[in-house]
Amino acid sequence: MADGTLHGVNLTGWLSLEPWVTPELFAEAGALDEDALLKELGARNYAEVVRRHRNSFITRDDFVRIASRGFNAVRLPVPWYAFGDGSAQTIGFVGCMEHVDNALDWAEELGLKVIFALAINPGGPGRGGEATHDLADMRLSRERALDVVFRLSKRYASRMGFFGIELADDVVSQRRLGLTLTEGMPVHLLRNYYREAYELVRHAAGEEPVVIMPDGGIPGGWGRFMAQRHYCNVWLDCHLDRRPTTRVDVSGPSGVRRLVERNSRQLREAARAGMPVMVGKWSAALPIADSAMTPEGRIALERVFTSEQIAAYEKAPAWFFNTWKTSGLLPGWDARVAMATFERGMIA
Repeated sequence: MADGTLHGVNLTGWLSLEPWVTPELFAEAGALDEDALLKELGARNYAEVVRRHRNSFITRDDFVRIASRGFNAVRLPVPWYAFGDGSAQTIGFVGCMEHVDNALDWAEELGLKVIFALAINPGGPGRGGEATHDLADMRLSRERALDVVFRLSKRYASRMGFFGIELADDVVSQRRLGLTLTEGMPVHLLRNYYREAYELVRHAAGEEPVVIMPDGGIPGGWGRFMAQRHYCNVWLDCHLDRRPTTRVDVSGPSGVRRLVERNSRQLREAARAGMPVMVGKWSAALPIADSAMTPEGRIALERVFTSEQIAAYEKAPAWFFNTWKTSGLLPGWDARVAMATFERGMIA
């Protein structure tokens, strides 16, 4: 591992629930997301499900295992209702700051760094499944998101394990295709949010924590944004766990390497913005299933895919596998499975 680089895992689906990570929590209620789960279960039953899940899904033992595998960092999505302050926007949702405190305590004890990611998805589907043009969706105001960023930064400003904060988890940026605009968040609004959030982090925690901005799926769209002398310790984040928009032949190692090269081009394109570029999410899952491929053949190719990605992302200041744990042990997404056959030295 290059000096100072972070190689870690996401802790997706722990503090805010994700149906692909723990589908059993959603199945009985017939819910597809956490909003729907709260509505279907009611506040009391939902709160009990959440508390039981958070207390058992990720524990100190998970942090011990993460460190023992050679990882030196975790990326922790923190829900926008984390502080549970009883405001109208957070009614029904359960705060989780004691778990965030525990995560940082365990990380510092074991020598891990922590990046907090505000678990909002600007421009992504909101209530009803329709894409939104606001910061996240109609229940979450811009001021609310900025307040959580500020409070997290201030709370952990003096902590050794606090490496940085990412201003959103996933972002869907609006793009122009010919004469039409795609669904998503207008980039100028996203830029304004990033600038405001940056100033709040610096006011709360000084210049040491890294401020990280998701590229929103447009790695070449940031020019020299926030690369001026006025800004310091600002990174761009590319998520490389998304399926390609065009068909890629991954029936053999050469096809897998072409897929990795596509990801590498995306990183190089993002780097033209003049900021360090990290990989906030990547996985071992091949994007297209080949019906003729045996399970053994797929496992072998996914191992090639994983090793090629580790090599390709080596120059990035940080990468985070998505994710550490799934209840179903999803082979391409659960680090305990996907990374199990790799020597500690290959990760570290």
